[in-house]
Amino acid sequence: MQTVLFHSTIYGPIRSRRLGMSLGINLMPNDGKICSFDCLYCEAGFNAQGPGKDGVPSRDTVKKQLKRKLEEMKAQGETLDVITFSGNGEPTLHPEFKKVVEDVLRLRTAYYPDAKVSVLSNSTMAGKQQVAEALLKVDNNILKLDSAMPRTFRILNRPGSPNCLPEGVIADLKKFSGQCVVQTIMVRGEFEGEHIDNTTDEELDALLSAYLQIKPREVMLYSIDRKTPAENLEKVTKEELERIARRFRDAGITVQINA
Repeated sequence: MQTVLFHSTIYGPIRSRRLGMSLGINLMPNDGKICSFDCLYCEAGFNAQGPGKDGVPSRDTVKKQLKRKLEEMKAQGETLDVITFSGNGEPTLHPEFKKVVEDVLRLRTAYYPDAKVSVLSNSTMAGKQQVAEALLKVDNNILKLDSAMPRTFRILNRPGSPNCLPEGVIADLKKFSGQCVVQTIMVRGEFEGEHIDNTTDEELDALLSAYLQIKPREVMLYSIDRKTPAENLEKVTKEELERIARRFRDAGITVQINA
């Protein structure tokens, strides 16, 4: 089973195809995975590998380790485009997520005031008040919506809660009043005898309807770029992503392609 875990709370900086030179913050365990989704394409592998034994890092640990890393980078004259919450699962599940975000924003301003702070979230906690308040504070509030059709959504993202459906996610994302970026992976393939394809006309029409309701600042379209835990998934080409993007742009949606 594919497992590519981040074994530290602060990692990088690494070159992100979406965000530039990025310093990562992993709010989940360093030796396991905790996520409210179990996506077929997740680079960290399936949730079945378990949460590990380390537990989530404390707010104080995150603050101290980030401060130390930023001091080192500044002393060495390194550049930094973005500080990104990502890692071994869903960052907004951290019990002190809002306070951690506030700490990170203060440290960013002190050491790299021109750098952005981004959160890559699967949207499952976006309806929680404390989480939503934190997400509205960051520069790039990047929220996942891979399908607006229940069957595809549940097969592709495999949410832990049976009550998690795209209509609920869309309703939560609408509450950000456009202060968000929606991230969508385009993918097709097979898993356990089920066919998956969110590039069909029906799927794209449903996504477009959702985007028009959410009114995001931007939509990020991308496809798989590395080995995935589900083996029979197909990378959608850049040319096809461009075709899909044109369809959305024609309806007034701002689209960025990451291929």
